[in-house]
Amino acid sequence: MLFTESFADRETPASDRLVLPYDARRKSRQRVTLASGEELGYVFPSGTVLRHGDRLLTGNGRVVAVEAAPEALLEVRAGDPLQLIRAAYHLGNRHVPVQLGKCGLLIQADHVLAEMLLGLGCAVSEVEAPFDPEGGAYGSHAHGEAHAGGHDSHDHGPARPGMTSDPHPPDHGPHRSPAIIHEFK
Repeated sequence: MLFTESFADRETPASDRLVLPYDARRKSRQRVTLASGEELGYVFPSGTVLRHGDRLLTGNGRVVAVEAAPEALLEVRAGDPLQLIRAAYHLGNRHVPVQLGKCGLLIQADHVLAEMLLGLGCAVSEVEAPFDPEGGAYGSHAHGEAHAGGHDSHDHGPARPGMTSDPHPPDHGPHRSPAIIHEFK
C-alpha cells in the first residue's frame, strides 16, 4: 500500500489518479483506492481538504493527481444578480459548501435547501458534475502552514482575487483571545 502525508506542486506530472467526491476529500485521514486499483493511505492535519488538481507525493516518490468525482448536485440560477446574491447569502448563513459559477451556484443535493431556494425565486435543477466548492475566507484550501515535504510556498487552488494562501493572516491577530482573569474585591 502506498502512503502519503505531503503534497507535490500542482504542475508535477502524476502517475495515478485519486477520484473522490467532496465529502470523501474532506477527510484528512483515510485509506482509498486509486484509479489503478492500488491502495493509498494518507494522513494530513485535521481540516485538510483535498482540492481538485492537488498532487499527492507518496513515500516512494510517486505523484497522485486528485480529481473531484461527479456527484449529485443542485444547480441554482436566478433571474437577476441580486436574487443570486440573496441565495448565496442564505446558503452561506447555513454554512453550505458552494461552488461558484459564471451563471449560478452548485451545491450538494438537498431537498430542504432546494425548497428554500425555490421559495427565494431561484431556478433549481438536478445535475451530476464534479464538485469543488469555495475554500474558507482566509484561503482557498485548508492544507495548513507547511507541508511535510517542505513545500510551503506553492499554490494549491485556483487564484481567487483577494484570497491569501495563509489560512490565518499575520495581521489578523491571535486566533483565540487569551483568557482574561478578573479580580473581584
